[in-house]
Amino acid sequence: MMNAETAGLQEQRGFDEETDLLVIGAGVGGMTAALVAAIRGLSVILCEKTDMVGGNTSTSGGTTWVPGTDLSHKAGVPDRTEDAADFLRHIVGNRGGDSLRAAFLESGPKAIAEITEKSEVRFAVATAHPDYHDGPGSAYGGRALSPVEFDGRRLGKDFARVRPPRDVFMGLGGMMVARGEVAPLLNPFASIGNFSTTMRMVLRYGRDRLGHSRGTRLLMGNAMVGQLLLSLRDRKVPIWFDSPLKELLSAGGEVIGAVIETPQGLRRIRARKGVVLATGGIGWNRDLRERFFPAEVSAASQMPPSISGDGIVTAEHDVGAAVDDGGDSAGLWMPCSILKNADGSESVWPHILLDRAKPGLIAVGPDGRRFVNETVSYHDFCMGMIGAGIDAAWLVVDQRFIRTYGLGLVLPGGRGLRSLLRKGYLTEAPTLAALAPSIGVDAAGLADSVAANNRFAVTGVDEAFGRGSSAMSRFNGDAGHGPNPCIGPIGAGPFYALKVVAMDLAGAGGLRCDENGTVLTEEGKPIGGLYACGNDAASIFRGTYPGPGTTLGPAMVFGWRIASHAAGTL
Repeated sequence: MMNAETAGLQEQRGFDEETDLLVIGAGVGGMTAALVAAIRGLSVILCEKTDMVGGNTSTSGGTTWVPGTDLSHKAGVPDRTEDAADFLRHIVGNRGGDSLRAAFLESGPKAIAEITEKSEVRFAVATAHPDYHDGPGSAYGGRALSPVEFDGRRLGKDFARVRPPRDVFMGLGGMMVARGEVAPLLNPFASIGNFSTTMRMVLRYGRDRLGHSRGTRLLMGNAMVGQLLLSLRDRKVPIWFDSPLKELLSAGGEVIGAVIETPQGLRRIRARKGVVLATGGIGWNRDLRERFFPAEVSAASQMPPSISGDGIVTAEHDVGAAVDDGGDSAGLWMPCSILKNADGSESVWPHILLDRAKPGLIAVGPDGRRFVNETVSYHDFCMGMIGAGIDAAWLVVDQRFIRTYGLGLVLPGGRGLRSLLRKGYLTEAPTLAALAPSIGVDAAGLADSVAANNRFAVTGVDEAFGRGSSAMSRFNGDAGHGPNPCIGPIGAGPFYALKVVAMDLAGAGGLRCDENGTVLTEEGKPIGGLYACGNDAASIFRGTYPGPGTTLGPAMVFGWRIASHAAGTL
């Protein structure tokens, strides 16, 4: 409670509240900035537009790319930031942003060490999770950090404040499933181990549903959000829900606070140490999408609809902040297939790596011909679509592939195939000649592409695009298949095709910032009192996508740097 003197001063200055750091947006960047500020002894208010925390982080895989941490050494896959610097020089080249990447690499190990020591956030190091490109300094493991499983019951009633994951990543209507648990769940009677795993998960889920709308066993990005929320609660950081940013307040060329629209009305907040924008980036903002995104990508986003460019638009309009186009690409993309549900809603399946890297699959455009190495990262796959000028591609496989690996929402063993065919999710035909016109691609081009693939399957060498030539590609292929784990024949029918479109999973374009997270003007001048992190800040990788978790890693590290800078401890 404020005393009468403090209240009088605030009223005189026109402020309803005062705090050291005002953070707008409760994704990983904003939550980290708020948490670290509290650890540093600053007063903090965290404002969230919706009634739940997590933003885009909640629906993500949660992998966080931070090179050189002590965790990598403890896991037996030691990593060095010097090697990562070589790798990033190789990937990013002369696209700019060198000082920001240097700050990221320098602070990353310290940020992870402090956050894991002084909060509930916990990571497991992936000993085998390769960078997305081979090259000098690339790593096979040690850089990708995954949040450990989190028990949502620890949050009590606040569990309802954690944004749920994608529906397609949950079983039985609300049970999160890890990658290694899919096979046991699909074949529960194949072994005692499978049966034990299935029963443990299902019984836990059944107990959860007695008191919750979904399972409380949290994995991936949902686990990270749960850990951060518990940590913020432990530090008594106030979170204002349903409280979007309306205006930035400035004086003398510096940001001194913001106007927040709360359920109780507009509140003018004085921020003594600064305002942090972490509202999620471009998202669904139509004007920003038309301004920066290429025509070949979908008009829809993978991000929650509440993410609509608030931080970027407000900073540009109110204080003249510079908006950066992100370098090579203003968005970070993922090929997605879409199931149209009977109620008019859509279920979006992101084709991350698993099916695209398996042998016996090719991707073709309208001319029936391949346009990319299908085993590259999701972002690079879509950059191939954009470069080819196509807004949709088709993943083409045969019946053996479907039975062995599944495809998108079709599970291994072909589970769900008949139902998904009836719903129009994918297309089936007895021959390639019949498949081509049914999906609107050139029949001769498709026949040539399949014939070439089948030749490559014999030699193990993709002469056209180098399928299966990188460590990451081979890691996601089928280790039991040779001579190349990513190339297999497309043989006997029936054949299947699944349409994919490029959708943004995050923004690379955003507010231009310096190495402390301070927002800059078009002239490169720092705007005092205004910071940005997460997708509100332009990507430090300049539109490239070096490895797994290269959005969440910088979001967390720059959230840490911002709080440290505001506290004068950087």
